[in-house]
Amino acid sequence: MATVRIIHTGGTLGMARGDDGVWRPRKGYLRGLLDAMPELSDPRVPDWELLELAEPLDSSNMTPDHWVRIARAIAEAAAGASGTVLLHGTDTMAYTASALSFMLQGLDRPVIVTGSQIPLAEPRTDARENIVTALMLAAEPDLAEVFLYFNGELLRGNRATKTDASGFIAFGSPNFPPVGEIGSEIRINRELLHPASDKGVSVQPLGDARVGAFRVFPGLQAAALRALLEPLQGLVLECYGTGNAPVRDPDLLAAIGDATARGVVVVAVSQCLRGAVNLGRYETGAELAAAGVTPGFDLTPEAALTKLYYLLAKPDLTPDEVRRQMATNLRGELTRGAP
Repeated sequence: MATVRIIHTGGTLGMARGDDGVWRPRKGYLRGLLDAMPELSDPRVPDWELLELAEPLDSSNMTPDHWVRIARAIAEAAAGASGTVLLHGTDTMAYTASALSFMLQGLDRPVIVTGSQIPLAEPRTDARENIVTALMLAAEPDLAEVFLYFNGELLRGNRATKTDASGFIAFGSPNFPPVGEIGSEIRINRELLHPASDKGVSVQPLGDARVGAFRVFPGLQAAALRALLEPLQGLVLECYGTGNAPVRDPDLLAAIGDATARGVVVVAVSQCLRGAVNLGRYETGAELAAAGVTPGFDLTPEAALTKLYYLLAKPDLTPDEVRRQMATNLRGELTRGAP
C-alpha cells in the first residue's frame, strides 16, 4: 500500500475550542484526533505519516513566506510517498493552492489541499470525509498537480475560489469543470489532467516581490490608487464585468499609465465569479488597455495574485515578459491566453 504524507499547516480542521468558546490552532493536538479515527485504519485507505509545521496557523495569517516553507516541505516529503495531503485553513486555501501550482516545478504525483469548516474534534465536523477522501486521492495514479478537494469535488488548485463562508460546499471552480466528482465512487475526469513530469520536483521561491490587489468601486479616487501603486511591482485590478473601470477621470487613467510606464504590471480580472476579461469589448476596458493594463482573462483573483508573485520573482523576466506570461496559460490556470 502506498504511503501518503500529511502536512498540517493549521486551520479550522485541527483547532481546539478554548474555555472562552473560541477555536484556536494548537500544536500537537491533531495527531491524537487522527489516531482516533477508525477510518484511517481501513486497509482501503493508504498508510500515512503526519508532519506538522513549526507553528500551526489560522490561515488568515498565511503569507507568501509560508507558501515557500510549505512548498519546500512538500518537495522534501515527495520522495518515497505516493502523494501529499496538505491540511490548510479555508480562508486562504485557494491562494495557497494557486501559489503551490506555480512554485512546485516538475510534479509527478498529487498534492491534495483540503481542510474543513468545522474542527475534527467537533461532532458535526465535515473534516472526516475530507481527510479520508483526500488521502485516497493522493494515492490515485495519474494525478500529478496541485488540487483542492472539498465536499465531493476535486478542483484544479489554481481554479478554485472560496464561495461560502460557513457552508460545507465551500469552494467552487466557476470557469473550469471539476477534475473529479466523488460520491459513492471516485470519478476522475482524466481528460482534464496534466501529464506527470519526469524532471523531479523542485521549488521556485517567491523572493520579495511587491504585489497587491485592488477592487474597483464607484467613487474611486485616483489619489488612492496612485498611492497604492507607488511601492508595487505588480497589481491585480479587480474590475467590473469583462474588465471595466471608471475612466472618465483622467487622473485615474494617468495613475495607471504612469505606473505601467515605470514597469508596474497591472493585471485586470473580473469581480464576477464567472466569465472572462475582454478589454476590447467596451470603451472603458479599451481605455485600461491603452493605459498598459494586461487582461487576466478568466484568472481567479487568487491565481492572478499568486502568479504575479511567481513571475516577478524570476530575475530574468522583464515587465513586458511578465505581462505576456500573465496572459498565457502556464499551469491550466486560464482558459484563454496569449499564444
